[in-house]
Amino acid sequence: MFNNPFIKQLFGSFLDLAPILAVVLVFQVLIIRQPIPDVGSLIAGILFVILGLTLFVQGLEQSLFPIGESMAYAFARKGSLFWLLAFAFCLGFGAAIAEPALIAVAEKAANIAANGNLIEQTDAAKASYALGLRITVALSIGLAILIGVLRVIRGWPVHYPVFFGYVCIAIMTPFAPVEIIGIAYDAGGIATSSITVPLVTALGVGLATSIKGRNPMTDGFGLVVFASLMPTIFLMAYGMAI
Repeated sequence: MFNNPFIKQLFGSFLDLAPILAVVLVFQVLIIRQPIPDVGSLIAGILFVILGLTLFVQGLEQSLFPIGESMAYAFARKGSLFWLLAFAFCLGFGAAIAEPALIAVAEKAANIAANGNLIEQTDAAKASYALGLRITVALSIGLAILIGVLRVIRGWPVHYPVFFGYVCIAIMTPFAPVEIIGIAYDAGGIATSSITVPLVTALGVGLATSIKGRNPMTDGFGLVVFASLMPTIFLMAYGMAI
C-alpha cells in the first residue's frame, strides 16, 4: 500500500502536520486543561487538510512547476528579451491577482478601512479599495519578477537589488500613512503564497537551467525575495497617493 505514490504523499502530509497537531493538543490538554471541542469536526477537518495539502503538492508537481520551467525554456530558446520580460511581468501580475490570500486580506483591509472612516462605508467603496490594493500588489509583483528575470539573464548578484529595495522601504516608511504601513509590510508575504511562489520558482530555475553559464542553484532562486519586497514599496506609494 505504501508503494503507491499518492498514499506515500498522504503519509508525508500527515507527518508535516503532526508537529502542529502535537503543539495544539499539548497546550489544549496540559496547559489550558480544557476538553477539545467537537472532536468529530476536528478530526474531519484534519483529514480534509491532509487530503488538500496532498492534492495541492501533486498539482504543483504535475502542472505549475512543469509549466513554469517549459515556458522559461521556450522563451530562452526564442532569444527575445522583450517577450521574455513581458511574459515574466504578465506571469507575476496574473499569479498575484489570483492569489487567494491577497483577495481575502484585501477584502478584510477594505472592511477595516471603512470601519475606521478612511473610506465610505458602502459596498462600492470597499470593493474599489480592495481592488486598488490587489492591482497595486499585482503590478509590483509583475515588476519584481521582471527585475528578477533580468537579473538571471544579466548575472547580477542577488543582494544588490535586495539592498536597494530595503533602503527604499526604510526611506518611505516615515512618510507613508500609518494606516497603510502595516498592510504594506505584510503584503509581500501575503502575495507570495500558494500560486505565486511555485510559478516564480519554476520560472527562475528553468531560466537559469536553459541559459549557458548560469547555475540553477545560485541564479535560479532569488526571484521570490523581489516579489516580497516590491509590494511593500508599491503599497506605501499607493497610500501616499490616495
